[in-house]
Amino acid sequence: MTVNGAPVWAVVPAAAVLLAMALAAAVLDALLDTPAAGGGTAAAHGRRWSRPLAEAARLMRQRGRTTVAPDRLLWRIGTAGPLVAALLMAAVVPVGGTVVADLPVGIVWFNAVDVTLWAVVWLAGWGPNSVYPLVGGYRFVAQALGYELPLMFALTAPAVAARSLNVGEVVQAQRGLWFVVWMPVAFVVFLGAVAAFGMWGPFSSPVGRDAAGGVLAEASGVDRLLLLAGRYALPAAGSGMAVALFLGGGAGPWLPGWLWSLVKTLAVLAVLVVLRRRLPVLSPERIVRIGWLVALPAVLLQVLAVSAVMVAKG
Repeated sequence: MTVNGAPVWAVVPAAAVLLAMALAAAVLDALLDTPAAGGGTAAAHGRRWSRPLAEAARLMRQRGRTTVAPDRLLWRIGTAGPLVAALLMAAVVPVGGTVVADLPVGIVWFNAVDVTLWAVVWLAGWGPNSVYPLVGGYRFVAQALGYELPLMFALTAPAVAARSLNVGEVVQAQRGLWFVVWMPVAFVVFLGAVAAFGMWGPFSSPVGRDAAGGVLAEASGVDRLLLLAGRYALPAAGSGMAVALFLGGGAGPWLPGWLWSLVKTLAVLAVLVVLRRRLPVLSPERIVRIGWLVALPAVLLQVLAVSAVMVAKG
């Protein structure tokens, strides 16, 4: 499948699709939430369906709180940063045969935007001038030390196989055989990193209850809504990239390519949402230990195997 760049105005529908994916993830997350007593009734089930929209409406009406001597500029940057980062990531993700930004180094762009999250989430913790958000910001930086290097090599494997850093060319290189078939370790490590930069599941200590919500502790009103939207939009963008790098992009029978891309992305995102509630939260030091002692050697062996296959092919 040939991937071509889209006109500038395509940024608007691309952003709308990303936000729709984030909303779908939030709705599924609400449906999987353990109901309270009487929660099995049809009315309670319906309320869980609409909970994300109701919460968004509540936060838009809520009066914003502040703290003593906050750094308002840095706080605003940290608040909006995750959602902006998700939009920038999605810009290089092909949907069928179309991509908003057909960059020759799209994989590097995706990784560079991910790295900016280190600063963005830390600023969301630093800006309020409060203890718990700052603890959450430092926790995110600490766990990023564990997942970032494995993520870089997980991105390297499909780039080596396609002999290109262009995401569209990686999609084209999967004609006949998706990369997930012979790069399962890179695929799993990549999905783990996606959950990590979205602060999901085992990687949710930066917003943990033991720190009163961490980087979310002092956020209220629209600021909190933006942070929550970013937390769901980041895994949505990462799921789209997983489809492009490992699952053949828009390749598939009968359906048009753009629809296959969306279906696959929703499937990957649904798996991440389900696993989020099934796995225990890990401390940052344990994440670093697993990342450096388990994930990194495994993904390096994966890259070595891919490189050996490509050399043998000539």
